[in-house]
Amino acid sequence: MATRKKAKGKAKTKRKKSPKTKTVQKKPPKKAQVRRASPKKERPTAKAGAKTAPASRSAQPAQPALLEERIGVVTHYYGHLSVAILRLESGTLRVGDMIHIRGHTTDFSQRVESLEVDHAPATEVGPNDDFGLKVDGHVREHDVVYKVRP
Repeated sequence: MATRKKAKGKAKTKRKKSPKTKTVQKKPPKKAQVRRASPKKERPTAKAGAKTAPASRSAQPAQPALLEERIGVVTHYYGHLSVAILRLESGTLRVGDMIHIRGHTTDFSQRVESLEVDHAPATEVGPNDDFGLKVDGHVREHDVVYKVRP
């Protein structure tokens, strides 16, 4: 019976790799890059008595007109009904009053056509009342409601 000898090391046989096909896409020729000079910063000139105010905008949003008084905040919005639930902070609101609703992405005015308190129609609501209001546009929570004075 013939016996095999043990191999003393790994066989060093190389496998041929199958050629992989690469799809080469032609690249458009590179355009010459144009370096533009960076704009020079204006340096204040040392002129006596000539001071300029910095041209920076404040981080505060634009203030509403003086004819508007903040009266409440939107606490919820039902999109399928176009109804906003508002919490009146101060003053009163009646059917027929003009209101302005302003928020991060909201800014429109409308006339109050219907008010509801606890699912019952109302003609007037007072401070600290939660009520429903039919709105003309999409509003979001925390949008501010202003009453427009005639």
